[in-house]
Amino acid sequence: MSFFSKQFIDVIHWTEPGDGILAYRFPMEDMEIQNGGQLTVRDSQMAIFVNEGQIADVFGPGLYTLTTQTLPILTYLKNWDKAFKSPFKSDVYYYSTRLQINQKWGTTTPITIRDKEFGAVRMRAYGIYAYRISDPKTFYEKVSGTRETYQTSELEGQLRNTIIARMTDAFANSAVSFLDMAASQSQLAQNMLAALKPVFGDLGLFLDSFVVENISLPEELQHLLDQRIGMNMVGDMNRYTQFQVAQSMPIAAANEGGGAAGMGAGLGAGMVMAQQMMNAARPPAPAPPEAAPPPPPPSASAAGGAAKFCMNCGKSIPRAAHFCPECGGAQQ
Repeated sequence: MSFFSKQFIDVIHWTEPGDGILAYRFPMEDMEIQNGGQLTVRDSQMAIFVNEGQIADVFGPGLYTLTTQTLPILTYLKNWDKAFKSPFKSDVYYYSTRLQINQKWGTTTPITIRDKEFGAVRMRAYGIYAYRISDPKTFYEKVSGTRETYQTSELEGQLRNTIIARMTDAFANSAVSFLDMAASQSQLAQNMLAALKPVFGDLGLFLDSFVVENISLPEELQHLLDQRIGMNMVGDMNRYTQFQVAQSMPIAAANEGGGAAGMGAGLGAGMVMAQQMMNAARPPAPAPPEAAPPPPPPSASAAGGAAKFCMNCGKSIPRAAHFCPECGGAQQ
């Protein structure tokens, strides 16, 4: 009766119960594969047979009939003379080959790089990528092993840290300044895709897409950059002063005392500050021209050649003058 007590498997198949499963081991336990059993591999799957710890075969999508002719070493059925007491133990592993989309990556800490415009800056970046299993044999040997299931979450840390390491190299070797990187995000993503494909391939994976969603500065550096951008946009100092005064009004209203008093005090301080900024920005006024020296008094010769002396002050005056131009005294 031992012949009938054996448990046989006549149908082997697997459907994914949810997202995030990369590998699944079909539950064999003490069951054996029946001669003529059916193996179903769907379009988004691949399967491998492992016999005595070694991969015996890899199956792509399709329906397979398992017989001693097609699988002579994968089942005890070739040992009819041993009354089904086979020394062989085979396992079937399924692998999901569909795209694992919306996998997120991002820098946990800012990356310090040398920027040609700002010098040394720290940058952050994040985005998404998509991959799939392309070589189940390599993935089994290097990653999943004999686990009953293997999830994307178990691989996420390894892939993310690998991406960040390559991203650091890409930033360090980039000749593009930070302000121009926003226009070069697509090209940066393509460079990262080309650099990461061999790394993913070494794990039996295919990197299908890589997207750089955002490149930014840490909050404190972003604040300084915003101030610089604001100054460049304002341009005219008078307009900037008006902007500062407008910004100070809500602050003034919140000052101690509140109401009109607080607003008036804050607005007054804002006007003083604005006036000081305008005075500092105003170019210095040109110095007034030096006063021309007074013309010399007419000489005696210019007045006719003859001269006499004032009877009151003794100054030299023209002889024809009836009054002294210095003291006004009458002359004879």
